[in-house]
Amino acid sequence: MSLSRPPKTETTIRRAAILFAGGPAPAANAVISTAANSFLRNDIQVIGIMNGYSRLVEFSETRPLELGRDYIMLDQKVLRRTRNSQGILIGTARSNPGRNVSHPSHLTDPEKVAPLKTVYQALRSLDVDALISIGGDDTLKTANKFRLFQDYQPDSQPRIPVVHLPKTIDNDYSGIDFTFGYFTAVHTLGTEIRNLLADAEATRAYYLTETMGRSAGWLAYGAAISGEASFVMSVEDLTGPYRDSEEVVDPITGEKSIRPIMNVEEVVKRIVATIRVREESEGKEFGVIVMAEGLAEYLPMNYLQGVSRDEHGHIAIAQVNLSRLFSRLVAEKYQAQTGKNRKITGLQIGYEARCAQPHAFDVLLGSQLGVGAFRALVEEGLDGVMVSVSGQLELNYVPFEQLVDPETLVTMVRYVDPDSDFHRLTRFLETYVNK
Repeated sequence: MSLSRPPKTETTIRRAAILFAGGPAPAANAVISTAANSFLRNDIQVIGIMNGYSRLVEFSETRPLELGRDYIMLDQKVLRRTRNSQGILIGTARSNPGRNVSHPSHLTDPEKVAPLKTVYQALRSLDVDALISIGGDDTLKTANKFRLFQDYQPDSQPRIPVVHLPKTIDNDYSGIDFTFGYFTAVHTLGTEIRNLLADAEATRAYYLTETMGRSAGWLAYGAAISGEASFVMSVEDLTGPYRDSEEVVDPITGEKSIRPIMNVEEVVKRIVATIRVREESEGKEFGVIVMAEGLAEYLPMNYLQGVSRDEHGHIAIAQVNLSRLFSRLVAEKYQAQTGKNRKITGLQIGYEARCAQPHAFDVLLGSQLGVGAFRALVEEGLDGVMVSVSGQLELNYVPFEQLVDPETLVTMVRYVDPDSDFHRLTRFLETYVNK
């Protein structure tokens, strides 16, 4: 292969926009900067949309988008030595312009698609020819709705092709093996758990930590393995005696339905069993328990009264404080079983991992995804695909249709398979309890 730079590719794209939405992740700037550089090398201007969709949905004739406030030009000066930097060059937000669209039929309803139309008009006001969306499963959902919205527009309206780059430290994405930032987050949380473990040993106590990971247990399991935790539990473990159900009534329609929930009593008993085995069989009066924050979604309704929800319908997990709740319940159950007190401190961890200094692997992975955005849009001429990486950073492009439910327009979460070797590894390394 020649060592010279590849020739420029002929394309009708003259200006691309990059948008980052949802929670931060390490190596975000590696993705943004390599994507931008790829377009700049092909003489395509690049706009960085500030703070997700939040500025775009505020666009109107009386409030045009303003350079420096709502967007920036991503040029070589801005991108200088940013690939390994922390944070997010263009900021982020959780604004959801597709929140009113939950079925394909809604795409013909002018009122429901109004926010998506505003996004389209805002981008066109900047002469944007292509959109690179970076974010989690909710952001992928929005990107797909934006693409579908354009399917219903007149042919005279210029189309803005969109590609999506998968981002989440939760690593719960279908269509890709690992998401950028995951391993940096695992390392950061694993380091914290090891620090807590040393503290727990010195004070003969326990920490019950609640890690990020709303839908699946990838981050909780990875942090527990890396941090040498005593026990870890996520939503994938809500089977058998740990799973229950309750009847709920829709407050608007009055319709009744059955909701799967956690059997709190059994989960508490299992954690206490771990503590007692470590104490009675191994002579260890300390440890760290890890619980994934997503377990809060499965609490019985009496634990969730008054808890608010965001624009994507998720409960405000921070308001639940799963770690504090379970540290109290576990301490009470331990005292009831043994007649002794054991200090158990609940602690939420995870936010400190979202903008940690990225590891080399995440920079490599993020960089390839960024370049993949250019190759998908310019070299391949694609629209409505998620850029993915497999094997030795080989690029491939997954159509949105393979990742989104065609009826509900909801993205498909990738859970940890309880029969997988990854899940078995967590069970092999934790304290054995014959229960």
